[in-house]
Formats: sequence, structure tokens, C-alpha cells
Amino acid sequence: MRDAAVPAATGPADRPREVLRFPAFAFFWSATTIRAFGSAISGVAFQVLIVTVLHATPVEISIFSALGVVPYVFLGLIVGALMDRWRRQRTLVITSIGRAAALASITILLLFNALSFWSLAIVTVILGVLVLFADSASQPLLPRIVPRDSLVMANARLGQSSTVAGTAGPALGGALLNLLGAPVLFAFDAVITAVSAVLQSRIKVVEPKPAPRADGRHIGHDIAEGMRYTYRHRMLRPLALSVHTWFLGNSIVSTVFAVFVLRELDLAAWAYGVTLAFGAVGGFLGALIAPRIGARLGAGWGIFIGRALVVVPWLALAIVPIDAASAIAVLLTLVSAAQFVYGLAMGIEDANDTGYRQAVAPDALQGRMNSTIRTVNRVVFLLGALLAGLLATFLGYRLTIAIGAIIFAAAALIVIASPLRKARHSDTPE
Repeated sequence: MRDAAVPAATGPADRPREVLRFPAFAFFWSATTIRAFGSAISGVAFQVLIVTVLHATPVEISIFSALGVVPYVFLGLIVGALMDRWRRQRTLVITSIGRAAALASITILLLFNALSFWSLAIVTVILGVLVLFADSASQPLLPRIVPRDSLVMANARLGQSSTVAGTAGPALGGALLNLLGAPVLFAFDAVITAVSAVLQSRIKVVEPKPAPRADGRHIGHDIAEGMRYTYRHRMLRPLALSVHTWFLGNSIVSTVFAVFVLRELDLAAWAYGVTLAFGAVGGFLGALIAPRIGARLGAGWGIFIGRALVVVPWLALAIVPIDAASAIAVLLTLVSAAQFVYGLAMGIEDANDTGYRQAVAPDALQGRMNSTIRTVNRVVFLLGALLAGLLATFLGYRLTIAIGAIIFAAAALIVIASPLRKARHSDTPE
């Protein structure tokens, strides 16, 4: 059934057809890309509203940060199970319409001077739930609109556009906010989101009807089945454990990085922005070369290279003897190089990691497999962020970053010490 739903790749096996030539993926990619730009642009306005308009306290700001993750923690497994029974394309369209309406409501609240902390918090929760449904639908939908041997390239293309949006979007958002104001900016994002819904509705895909549940079974059984499948699979188990470990390390270093650079190294805000831009460039390049690495070396080695490479920049920041008294050129060079390698590593491993799990899991379990991994990742990230605060308080920033680097190394060791190192994108679903 799956072969009838996905166009066949053409050309040599090691050089799959360019995925943007598949009409279904072209619509999928276009919708995802403009949605990413819209989110990056309006994200600036969200921050400005919270800090300067609503005058939120530090506690309220932390609440807003948590609201983006809470839906994944409490609903992630349930939504993932639903995505193995609902039509994923239809879910994308409906959630995009819902997100457009939620964004438009912020414009209306601003125009009537009715925006408050709690009204914005409610809209944020609604958006978070809708994003959860959209994310849970998009990952399992992708294997149905591109061939299995093109999944790495498809994820790489999505990663490239996401990186560009994440780099250019905030700068564009800041300029538009000053030029047009927050109400117009949110209305603009609502229109972009509505356009993405139109593009998503144009995706032609065959989604088979799931088999009915046996008597006595309910959604809880579906969730348990997805978790058992993920953590008993000889390849997905080490992949999941490795990425969970990676998220722990990443939560630690990403929590303390800005404070370390801006406070301990006393880097200027403009210089901090430059370092982040280098990270985006590295991420774009990593996504660009990820398909070739995966095709030449296999999925396992592609994942390992990304996991191992990410150790280097954080270990360098932990042990290189620099401080606020160092020359600005030295600080800027080191931190920018570290961010570039960090982005490069993520670009390489993400496309190979996501592409492999999409290829090796059967369609009937795609939603639950992805939601299982993603939900645990979010829980680990929350715990890691809390741990990072304690470590930085008692051990200092450098030792905390070093601990993060060691955890990254453990994530790479899980790959190389398991059957996952032999994984190839041509592996068949089990």
C-alpha cells in the first residue's frame, strides 16, 4: 500500500531524485518554510509584548517559557497515538487554520487594548497545543509523500529552510515591529499561516484507513504499544537512548551559554548575535552535506559523526583559558567557531536521525514512535535545564559546560557501541 502512495525515486540509488521535484513535498516544504518564517518574525513581537507591554515579572516570563513545553509533556503521547488513526494531512490543515485564528485574536486584543497576561497565556497554550498536533502529524506524514531513500534529503531541505528562517526571521521581525507595530505583525503572521493551510490542502497523499481496535482496547493500549515498539526495536532503542542523552547535554549547555558569554566573558550583545549567526551558518552547511554523508557512510555513522562532533565546541569553551580580559577578537573568534561547529554537528545528525527513524518504522506506528521519542526528549530537556541552574550555581559555568560535553560524548558512545552504528537508510521497516 505504501508504494502506491509514494512516488518512486529515479536515478542511481546513491543519488535520489531532488525532493522538491515531488509536487506533494514541494507543497509540504513551502508551507513549512513560510510557517517557520512567520513564527520567527512574530516571536520577536511575543517577547516585546511580554517584557515591555505587559511588564511581566521574572516568574511570569518563566511561566510563558514553560507553556510552550507543557502540551508536549502532558499530551504528547496521546496526540502521537491519535496521529496513527487520524488523517495527518487534514490535521495539518485544521491546525494551521486554528493557529491563524489564534494569532488574529492577538491583533484584535491589542487593537481593543484588552491584552493581559492571562489572555496572552491562554492564546499561548492554544498555540502550543495546535503546534503539538501539527508536529505530530508532519513527521509521520513525510514518509508517505517522498520515497524512503529521499527521507534524509527531505529532512535536510526542511532543516535548511528552518535555519534560514531562524536566522533572518528575528531580524526581519524586529524591523517590521518598529515599522508596522505589533497588531499588524500578528495579523501578517496570521495571513502567512492561512496561506500555509492552503498549501497543505494541496498535498496529494494516500493515507490508508487504520485497522479498527480489537474489543477491549483503547488509546492507552495504543500508547503502550508505541512505547514497547520504540524501546524494544534493536535500532530505535539505541537511537532513542542516544537522542535522550543528547537532549540532556543540550539542555545544560544551552541554558548556561548565554549567561556564560554575556556575563562571564562580558561579550557585547552585538557580538553575541554574531556568534549565533555563525551557528546558523553551520547548521545550514550541516543540513546541506547530511544526505551525502548518510548515503556514503550509512545512517548510523552519519548520526555518530554529528553526535561526536558536537562534543568539540563545548569542550573547547570549557577548557580554553579565556575570560573577560581577553581580546575581543579572540573571544569572538573562539565563540563563533564553537557555535559554527555546534550548528554543523546538529545539521548532520538531525537529518540522518529523523530520516532513519521515519524509514525504519512502519506507517501504522510512525505517530506513536515519534511522539514517544519527542515527549521523553521534552521531559529530559526540562529536567536538564533545572539541573543546569544548580550546576552553574555550585560548580560554575565552565565546569557545567564541561559536564554537558561529557554527556554529549556519552550520546555518541551509545551509537558506536550499539547495532545502530551499522544502520543504513535502506533498512526496511520492522
